[in-house]
Amino acid sequence: MLIETENWPYDFPLSEDFVLADQRGTVSDRLLVSDSYLSKTLVTPNSTFIGLAAPGDVGSWQIENKGYQFWTQTDSEGYFLINNIIPENYCLYAWVPGFIGDYKYKDYIYINPGMIHFMLYTLVFNPPRSGPTLWEIGIPDRTAAEFFIPNPQPKFEDQFYIAHYKEKFRQYGLWDCYTEIYTNGDLVYTIGSSNYQTDWFFAHVNRYTYKYVHKHLLPFRLFTLYALTDSSNYTLQLALTSANEAELQIRINDQYADVPHFSTGSIGRDNMIARHGIHGLYRMYTVDIPSNFLASGTNVIFLKQSRGSSHWSGVMYDYIRLEGPPSND
Repeated sequence: MLIETENWPYDFPLSEDFVLADQRGTVSDRLLVSDSYLSKTLVTPNSTFIGLAAPGDVGSWQIENKGYQFWTQTDSEGYFLINNIIPENYCLYAWVPGFIGDYKYKDYIYINPGMIHFMLYTLVFNPPRSGPTLWEIGIPDRTAAEFFIPNPQPKFEDQFYIAHYKEKFRQYGLWDCYTEIYTNGDLVYTIGSSNYQTDWFFAHVNRYTYKYVHKHLLPFRLFTLYALTDSSNYTLQLALTSANEAELQIRINDQYADVPHFSTGSIGRDNMIARHGIHGLYRMYTVDIPSNFLASGTNVIFLKQSRGSSHWSGVMYDYIRLEGPPSND
């Protein structure tokens, strides 16, 4: 396999549609991350996913299926090399494990036939950030693998994935385990004492009652603000790793408010819950929370999945972070 990989692209195809190696191009350079709340200097990310795909909006490569894509990962110093690129007009995209958001290079990259090397200047990714981190849940890695995944019902258990891959999520019926675990009420996650690895159910699913009459799940977080800053915005960074026939609504300190503070609208056809997966299309939302919505002391954020068409309607979270008002540093 390694020998064949090294020999690609082959020189023996005679079809005019096959682009030979000497007509393909290469793109290389380095990508760094700028987050002043994390480091005063540029951060060197490791294993960043970076690639060329058809021109489009930020993150559009996820749903592009007509053109070629060429991807690689950076080394420990942030350097990357993409080889054997078919001549075409591209955008360069990236996402960095450990950081939220998507990167897109500002200019188009056109690979001409026979172009040996296309070098860029050092690229700098500025991930979404409005202020200092007050609390966070999960790991920004575009999967729900770090959250609590229950043991499947014995009659559905597939030992193959557990024994060989140590993957508990590839099991049928895990969506029903939520109702079995939270029999008397929904998930409550308390900032400062709860642990997302043991206390955050991996999928925000509907609970069922008799004959699968679905109710809408209301998980929420309790957190305390002692030094509330007046006339300032707080920010909730919300990254989803999957959504299926869902609508996620956010309410602040009033779960019965007629109008939610924020709604994603109808999102998702990923079907990862039914397919026993932990990630689909990545979605990122930045939600402003004016200080007049918050109290000095205990606050509650309610997350409601407001659509209940089936027990496979729901979302999976990648990462949630509450940021304070911007600092003056």
